[in-house]
Amino acid sequence: MPTTPIRASHESLGARFTDFGGWDMPLQYQGVIAEHSAVRSGAGVFDVTHLGRFEVSGAGATELLREMLCNDIAKVEPGRAQYTMALTEKGGVEDDIIVWWIDDERFWVMPNGVNFSEVMNRFALTAPDGTVLRPVREQTVLLAVQGPDAPDVVESVLGTVPGRFRVERGKWGEDWFVAAGTGYTGERGVEVCVSESVGAQLWQALIAAGAEPCGLGARDTLRLEMGYPLWGQDLDETISPLEAGLGWVVDWDHDFVGKAALERQKAEGLTKRLVGFTVEGRRPPRPGYAMRSEASAGTVSSGNFSPTLGYGVGMGYMAPPVAEGPIEIDMRGTWTPATVAKPPFLQK
Repeated sequence: MPTTPIRASHESLGARFTDFGGWDMPLQYQGVIAEHSAVRSGAGVFDVTHLGRFEVSGAGATELLREMLCNDIAKVEPGRAQYTMALTEKGGVEDDIIVWWIDDERFWVMPNGVNFSEVMNRFALTAPDGTVLRPVREQTVLLAVQGPDAPDVVESVLGTVPGRFRVERGKWGEDWFVAAGTGYTGERGVEVCVSESVGAQLWQALIAAGAEPCGLGARDTLRLEMGYPLWGQDLDETISPLEAGLGWVVDWDHDFVGKAALERQKAEGLTKRLVGFTVEGRRPPRPGYAMRSEASAGTVSSGNFSPTLGYGVGMGYMAPPVAEGPIEIDMRGTWTPATVAKPPFLQK
């Protein structure tokens, strides 16, 4: 199983490891709740090197991204980042993706780690002559600095900090970096990519500047409080962005894979939709638990105890019509009252 190039740095801090997208990555250091709180109150740094990234450049690169992804990269400009999705012909989400527009006709496409090869191969099969695809994940380290103090931490180390959904390039020491004002926690944040040779030094410098080392366990509870979807749980090839409540990611003014299927779904109506909910107490709702209301039924896709709010939060798919009032969750054999709540659960 592949692992991060800076594994030794994590081991020296007592990290516990687990499988994330087929990679052996840090789950936690001091504990999920402590690390979660550090991000909400200050700054935390995550190693997210397992996430996919490949470069698309050359003639035709912009048009290739427009064809392959449902958001329209042409609506932004170089130096910006965009959230988007690769869809199947049936309109399902093959992956949700961040694109960094590095320079004219040069992009970094950043899928989830588990889908990296499939997404890159899909681009390669469609790429016209003159468009070059190059994997970037190999021999690089990707770190995410998140929290209200993250901009100050990053600026003290890199000498600059990109704004929200902005992309910057520069030098760190004798090496390069690419950074974007993106993240997965709902806090101010920056994701920084550097070469493998300086990854450990950057990790240590960010910690020395005030960022707490955080594992991917806290990253999951942080994203859930914001209602951010997780591919493989809240999104997959059987779920469309419309069913997931993410219609804003779809730009209808250009042609892309899956557009016709989404247009049919709009016309015919949805057979399921994502519903957010809260549950009193500390017992966490878990993926796979049954959900029901007077007129509908479904299944929890993501759920956990919210360290910030002090109660359970979750999301699941239910067939419409979905009650706007109480629903129930089958929590280990006990039907437990829950309240429909529109994410984000934590207001920022």
